[in-house]
Amino acid sequence: MTSRMFSLVSALLVTVAISSRAPAQGVGMSPPQIPSLPSSQQQPPSPEEEARKKMEKDMAKKANEERQAALKRDTEKLLKLSTELKAYVDKSNENMLSVDVIRKAEEIEKLAHSVKEKMKGN
Repeated sequence: MTSRMFSLVSALLVTVAISSRAPAQGVGMSPPQIPSLPSSQQQPPSPEEEARKKMEKDMAKKANEERQAALKRDTEKLLKLSTELKAYVDKSNENMLSVDVIRKAEEIEKLAHSVKEKMKGN
């Protein structure tokens, strides 16, 4: 049981490590382009519209930066928890698993799920 739990944690860490190297889906993708009117029929955007677009762009950039910072924090915590779990498992024997080991594994599982969702951009 101990080696099985360690294998689970190792698999989670590998998944997180691989996922963190892959670009998040949907991030940096531009929306589909709508055909524009010929230049003779286009009107320049109003100052209010330009200000609104700039504000939306700034807000999206700030949200992405916050998401990235949260990902870094969570993955650092995930590494710390995994190290603690390994220490607990190393101290236990094959006939005894402490409640702390099970709680730590559950905490790691929840955090890994949260990291995965943040990587997806949700």
